[in-house]
Amino acid sequence: MSYLEQFFVVAAVHLLAVASPGPDFAIILKQSIRYDRRIAIFTSLGIGTGILLHVTYSLVGVGVIIASDERLFTVLKYIAASYFCYIAWHGLRAKKPSGSINDLNVSINNYDQTPSAKNAFFTGFLINGLNVKATLFFVSVYSVVIAPETPFSIKLGYGLYMAAATAIWFVFLSYLLTHHKMRNFLQIKGYLIDRVMGAVLLLLAIQIVASDLG
Repeated sequence: MSYLEQFFVVAAVHLLAVASPGPDFAIILKQSIRYDRRIAIFTSLGIGTGILLHVTYSLVGVGVIIASDERLFTVLKYIAASYFCYIAWHGLRAKKPSGSINDLNVSINNYDQTPSAKNAFFTGFLINGLNVKATLFFVSVYSVVIAPETPFSIKLGYGLYMAAATAIWFVFLSYLLTHHKMRNFLQIKGYLIDRVMGAVLLLLAIQIVASDLG
């Protein structure tokens, strides 16, 4: 398989993974509902940067060690589950906006204090970096999809592509979710979606712990 063919396989697998609902999608939806486009975009950039963490340990072989060492992988899973529960707790506490339609924009932004761009970026980075499914995905990609004899520079290029493509996808999603028509809908029903996303993250956390207990 040529490097170009290999790239298209990597790109296709990555597209399916990044487009499927998961913690990354949940946090972008939450940020778009609770805050604004700017915060959602910085969170998206954090998610894209989190990909580089997975790429780095996959390139140096640490990812294989994490996936094969049950104790290390268990620690990572519990850290991820705890952080997902923390985010879920905030989502489940979302309240219905009160007041007139003109007051909704104010109410929707009063869930809590708007985070800084740095905190939004860090939130996205942690959500992706602690995603154990992403860990398994990248270990699989770099050990199965990408041939072992592929040069380091090519493997790095694949990783940079996946990081950039992930960031672009979620930035696009941020623009879509904060479009004025979508925004108007989210301002009215956003608290319900926020609760649902909180429940999804909580279920993901439970699934992570349950898989370890099983």
